[in-house]
Amino acid sequence: MNFFDIFLFAFNGVTPIVLLILLGFILKKIALFNDSFLQTANKFVFNCCLPVLLFYNVYNITALGEISWSTVFFALGTIFVFFLLGFVFSKFFIKDRIQKGVIWQAFYRSNFAIIGIPLAESLGGSEGVAIASILSAFSIPVFNALAVVSLSVYTSSDGENKVSVKKIFLNIAKNPLSIGVLTGFVVLGIRSFMPVDGAGVPVFTIKNNLPFLFDAIEKVARIASPLALVVLGGKFRFDAIKSLRNQIFAGTSARIVLAPFIGILFAIICEKTGIIEFQPSHYASFIALFGSPVAVSSVIMASQMKNDGQLANQILVWSSIGSVFTVFFAVLILKSMNIL
Repeated sequence: MNFFDIFLFAFNGVTPIVLLILLGFILKKIALFNDSFLQTANKFVFNCCLPVLLFYNVYNITALGEISWSTVFFALGTIFVFFLLGFVFSKFFIKDRIQKGVIWQAFYRSNFAIIGIPLAESLGGSEGVAIASILSAFSIPVFNALAVVSLSVYTSSDGENKVSVKKIFLNIAKNPLSIGVLTGFVVLGIRSFMPVDGAGVPVFTIKNNLPFLFDAIEKVARIASPLALVVLGGKFRFDAIKSLRNQIFAGTSARIVLAPFIGILFAIICEKTGIIEFQPSHYASFIALFGSPVAVSSVIMASQMKNDGQLANQILVWSSIGSVFTVFFAVLILKSMNIL
């Protein structure tokens, strides 16, 4: 890839998100959407579409038997480092309680399911998407569980220093996204114990034996991301930028600058010291995992869990726009170092 191809790739990967958000913004401006519709659609996406999408993503994983556990543990360990950094930063540098959790989750929660996997495929080919698919099976449930923690801690009615651990675990268990992922793993586990035919294919699967059900699941999964982005565009407000500019800058910088820098630097250090051996396809997945803009579901969750949904929306928009440039530079630097 030359410079132009790298930039064009990053631009084409992220711009559709911005355009769907812009569509929602325009439809609200011309009064085709009203606040009541947006609120109802927001609940529909959070409680139905996104859980089905996560179930669908987990169900479609077929390479669990070839898991590189060192890669999985590296990715999850790095995510937990970002989680701790986000906690420290939000606790000491963000004043408004309902904004703390929003900034906190921006440190670690990327849009891996929607942008990351296609990005890994474009950068690393079939090997890149295979690694990204496996990482998604573990990172997405972790993202959702950590997000429930982040968004619960500072909205606790008991006060900042009296957070109910029981309540947080209940929130994780009841969270529709967690249920979607868990259901996917249950079905995936059942499938792994099914007898197989001569070609090694399970004799019974939802896709092959219940095609009407699988087709319905697939269709709901396909509308989740575009509908979520259009709804978020309808809730976007330009007049909120001035009052939130410092928080927007902090959350956006953490997501698309700090996270990919630290994550990829950790990977290079681990490889150079012989701790873990990484291939170019691994780095393609790491750019996607650590460098993607903040997750679409982070905005839906923030709104539903009584955090600052407007701030979450702003961070999504600006991290999506900014990631065009940060992904470009990440790819450019790693190619110049013959790593990617």
